[in-house]
Amino acid sequence: MKSLQGHLLIASPQLVDPNFARSVVLIVQHNESGALGLILNRPLETNLQSVWEQVSDVPCFVDQPLHQGGPCDGPLMVLHGDAEISEMQVVPGVYWSTDKDSVEHLVSHHNSPMKFFVGYAGWGAGQLEGEMDSGAWLPAPGTQDQIFADPENQWSRLRRIITLTITYPWLDPRLIPDDPNAN
Repeated sequence: MKSLQGHLLIASPQLVDPNFARSVVLIVQHNESGALGLILNRPLETNLQSVWEQVSDVPCFVDQPLHQGGPCDGPLMVLHGDAEISEMQVVPGVYWSTDKDSVEHLVSHHNSPMKFFVGYAGWGAGQLEGEMDSGAWLPAPGTQDQIFADPENQWSRLRRIITLTITYPWLDPRLIPDDPNAN
């Protein structure tokens, strides 16, 4: 089994499950026991400061939206750029934390890019591999820029890049304008 940790899974257009339709999922952990991912493009109407008092008494200087990481309940999770307080590196420059002390440090010293998540996407042993085999997901290696990108239209942008890369492997999608009239 090849681990997909650090990969982005872009929901195929045929994936109609409302939990994952048009989603971009970062696989944080993946091994023989299963996988854990975070949906990157589901910001909630709620920001971190509005719920912070339920989490901690430490001052929160971060005013960012919370993201719905997936349908499974879990602790507050953070993707960030601070290696010193991470639980693990997901991709170069992107770290994952759920530890309360680490999260408190991040919100009081906000000196790196961050995304905050409630909930996560989870797959049991072999489940993600089965979904991949059925064509539900288009995989792509994740990068720091893609992970911390604005979630608006993220699914469309990444699906377009993957489709072009598969269809025209010699073509660099970054050179194609979003608006063909700009040619």
